[in-house]
Amino acid sequence: MSLSVDVVVRGPNGEFDVLDVPEGCNDSAGFESWRWKVWGSEVVRSLGARYLPRLDGDWMEVPTEELPRFLEEIALLRTHLDMICAALGEHPYGIESRLDNIEATTRRARRLGARVLIW
Repeated sequence: MSLSVDVVVRGPNGEFDVLDVPEGCNDSAGFESWRWKVWGSEVVRSLGARYLPRLDGDWMEVPTEELPRFLEEIALLRTHLDMICAALGEHPYGIESRLDNIEATTRRARRLGARVLIW
């Protein structure tokens, strides 16, 4: 299994609609094991990340008003990508490409006034 990152819109009763992934975009946020191995890892937490570590054990939803802070977290992880990869034994391309997908989805959600869901 793998993690998916999607744009979602919440309805008035809390239900959500997952919007279609645009053609040419990728919704992969990593492998299921990345919940704890990458996004919930000690090295990612030590950088002050507070959104992606929530994937360790559950879905992660970012409300519209928090999307700017989530984009800052993505930028933070990019800045420390070499350190993260060295600590985890992962290839930089793997993590970077998933960060690209998460960032692109977050930017779409922000334009639409929607939310981001990684599940």
